[in-house]
Amino acid sequence: MTGFARAAGSGGTWRWTFELKTVNAKGLDIRLRMPAPFDRAEGEARARLAKALARGTCFATLSSQREGATAAARIDLAALESIAVAARAAAVKAGLAPPTMDGLLALRGVLEAADTEDDEAAVNAACAGALASLDEAIVALTTARRWEGGALASVLKDMLWSIAGLVEAADLNPARRPEAVRERLAQSVETLMGSARGLDENRLYQEAILLAAKADIREELDRLKTHVAAARALIDGGGAIGRRLDFLAQELAREASTLSAKANDVSLTAQGLELRAQIEQFREQVQNVE
Repeated sequence: MTGFARAAGSGGTWRWTFELKTVNAKGLDIRLRMPAPFDRAEGEARARLAKALARGTCFATLSSQREGATAAARIDLAALESIAVAARAAAVKAGLAPPTMDGLLALRGVLEAADTEDDEAAVNAACAGALASLDEAIVALTTARRWEGGALASVLKDMLWSIAGLVEAADLNPARRPEAVRERLAQSVETLMGSARGLDENRLYQEAILLAAKADIREELDRLKTHVAAARALIDGGGAIGRRLDFLAQELAREASTLSAKANDVSLTAQGLELRAQIEQFREQVQNVE
């Protein structure tokens, strides 16, 4: 399921913001970015995200800013000496005044300003604070995803009602009545007897009965009803049910395909095709469930 959350915090000279965003995916994929020195807590952050999420792609980004840190000047003595020698030689050759110290220090790479580093305790404290912000963001993300899941549950239940209605309609289809089956068998045998001579009528009836038995969709209807009931129970139970619902959706699609293939009546075939279309829509929605 999709979701977004943000949490900010500060500690010592550091300020940070954790942003979480999730999108739909079949499995769980955590894409985490943490700059130095917070990267030392990346393993713990990843573990907390994996514990809170079961499915989807999660983009977790920590942005940080350091404030109030004192800067220390650092001179690259080796670079200064090398540049000074070359500059003096060039000045003598060109008859110019020798280079000055302030001019040499203005060259890139000779003088650098670097922030003083926090001690180990300060860095550990900042990492702990960032993880606390992550926990806060996870709570907000979970709340948003739970709200979306509740709305999606209603949609899925409505779809299951439609699927159950189509299954029931197929079960009650007049073409499945014994008298209708007998009439189709009699017509088929009569047609064959009229078009071909020398055929054994009793053998034709036996073969027709076997074909009718193979075309019976009772088992498919029973399994469809069972899968619909199981899907409803999963949705009512809640939790991380996305993969199990996906499996049931695949089973529903398989049974509907078999029903359509075995249907020996135009009306049953039409109901089977509509059933397959409804199940496919259900399966697409299930991909949004954690």
